[in-house]
Amino acid sequence: MTHSRVALVTGASRGAGAGIARGFGELGYTVYVTGRTITPGDARGWDGSVLPGTVAETAAKVTALGGKGIPLVCDHSDDEAVARVFEQIAAEAGRLDVLVNNAAFMHHQLIEKKPFWEKELAAQNILDVGLRSAYVASWHAAKMMVAQGSGAIAMTSSFGASCYMHGPAYGAQKAGLDKLAHDMEHDLRGTGVIAVSLWLGMQVTERSQIAAGTNPEQYEGFLAMAENPEFSAHVIDAIDRAPNRDALSGETLIVAEIAQTLGITDRGKQPPSHRAMLGHPRDKNPAAVY
Repeated sequence: MTHSRVALVTGASRGAGAGIARGFGELGYTVYVTGRTITPGDARGWDGSVLPGTVAETAAKVTALGGKGIPLVCDHSDDEAVARVFEQIAAEAGRLDVLVNNAAFMHHQLIEKKPFWEKELAAQNILDVGLRSAYVASWHAAKMMVAQGSGAIAMTSSFGASCYMHGPAYGAQKAGLDKLAHDMEHDLRGTGVIAVSLWLGMQVTERSQIAAGTNPEQYEGFLAMAENPEFSAHVIDAIDRAPNRDALSGETLIVAEIAQTLGITDRGKQPPSHRAMLGHPRDKNPAAVY
């Protein structure tokens, strides 16, 4: 198989990033996978349990699904390391079709129901690896994509951009990603490159499955409505191929809603958008969730 389309998914050792990388693998992409985890067991869930997943394992699954996975160990707080990632992609693939900015710092107190000042100050590091890191990766990607006259930059955002979710650092990071995509579109207009921010629904990931095992009553309904992360990759691909891709650029899009418009399903299902519960920037009165 010829792997003509090339994607970079950041923060893809596990979780949504790993699933998005696998989704591109299902579509036959060459997928560069970045992350910090080299040794299984280095990461832990909210309850302290060991989380599976490494960059090499994700890349191997991409290949097994029909794509070509290439693991790159990278700490996205290190600008020089990020630059080396793009240098390698340019040298090996000669192009980049899709960048998915997914890397984010997940503080161990993120989901604790405490006010921000009662959490460690380190919780704000999501504004570094999560927001700033997306700008840096997009800066490198734009240079490659504009030169080739095509490409898509996608941010993995969430409803936390417009409602209370996990505290102000998390919300500011997600709102920041939406604004990055909006303003990047202004600069990218006419270049053939688009930028979008995507509100992913609840995700089936290692962390959510551990939480479901720990709190089955609370998470039974959650998993019933959750999206498989591979779904987001299929949606991103469809956005980039859509006849109205230029009109979608700069938009904050709910994955479940744009998927329905573009005819993409999640393994045959159409996930709910959750707009009625959580709101959207274009709504006049987005609901707050506390």
